[in-house]
Amino acid sequence: MNHKAFISFCATFGIEPCEAEFKFHPERKWRFDFCFLRHKVAVEVEGGVWSNGRHTRGSGFIKDMEKYNAATELGWRILRFTPSQLGQSKTYETIKQTLYS
Repeated sequence: MNHKAFISFCATFGIEPCEAEFKFHPERKWRFDFCFLRHKVAVEVEGGVWSNGRHTRGSGFIKDMEKYNAATELGWRILRFTPSQLGQSKTYETIKQTLYS
């Protein structure tokens, strides 16, 4: 799903606009796929779950853990979804619950 489609789905579910490809770390070049800056909530899309993609291979998994731990140290909450989950209403209900509860 592209950025415009994700943002459109968010609007459909009554979720405020988000930033795409947001560089969150002051020193590293890490970016979140999407983030809700005001709430410090990030959405990461984990591709290749069933095809041995970057996020599930050893080195990629370890690098993601480093990124997510650094983000947590900076006060971010991270929601992780697969690409197929971005088409499901449950995903947007989870995002909405995280943002507004």
